[in-house]
Amino acid sequence: MGSWMERLAEREALAPPWYLRTASRAVKWLDGHPGLKSFLPFVPIILLWAAIARSGIFPRVFFPGPWDVVASFANLIYKGILPDYLGDSIVRLVVGAGAGAVTGIPLGLLVGLSPMGYRFFWPLIVFFQAVGDIAWLPILLIWFGFGLTTMTFVIVYTVLFPVVLNTVLGVRSIPLEFIRAAQSLGAGRVRILHEVIVPGALPNIITGLRNGLGWGWRALIASEMIVGTSGVGFMMFDARRAGQVTEVLLGMILLGLLWYVVDGWILVPLEQATIERWGVVARTD
Repeated sequence: MGSWMERLAEREALAPPWYLRTASRAVKWLDGHPGLKSFLPFVPIILLWAAIARSGIFPRVFFPGPWDVVASFANLIYKGILPDYLGDSIVRLVVGAGAGAVTGIPLGLLVGLSPMGYRFFWPLIVFFQAVGDIAWLPILLIWFGFGLTTMTFVIVYTVLFPVVLNTVLGVRSIPLEFIRAAQSLGAGRVRILHEVIVPGALPNIITGLRNGLGWGWRALIASEMIVGTSGVGFMMFDARRAGQVTEVLLGMILLGLLWYVVDGWILVPLEQATIERWGVVARTD
């Protein structure tokens, strides 16, 4: 047997390199923090952004780096501007999206369940869905002026149609055999609606809510840019007039982060609490 130094040298020769050990430990740590792991794909983008900004290819005033945006974020937080604008945008989204969902789901169930309702409402839904939300802004400004009513109408209008369309699709895609089976077991209309129709349509309803909230968020930002006096969209448009590229980039980043939070913390748990709980869709973790 060799000396202890020789045995140590043999173990070090067989051990993986230090960078592989470090990477392995980092992967294990990230597995315990799934929230941070989901942001890994953004790291190369941020590094590339910082490298281009530092290279000086573009003037810093037109292409600021990540730290400039962070400094702008801290400055707006310190002044109290960003919390107020974010709060205004979130309240508008919650009110408008809530009204659109509360209206759209019952309307979609009605249209999907009733042949007469389908024949009457479907052409109207298709027609008004084709009229974009922003197309309403000129006449809404004449009717209601620059204010909360105009922006709320735009959000409700934008959220409503994806919810209605997907709810109708979900109801009409339920096999007729399911309904007849429930009827043969003595289920009444209310029980069939609660135990067959709604669970069967839930995947489409959740899809409609996701699409509606996404389009409603975009419509809110657009309406804030055009008619708003506060909010993230107004902040970005006002920064454009002042030539503050950092605030425009900050607004774009906030929009993406906020939607990521809404999708991950609200819509995904809602999906787990409804679709997967009712046994319509199995989890695929």
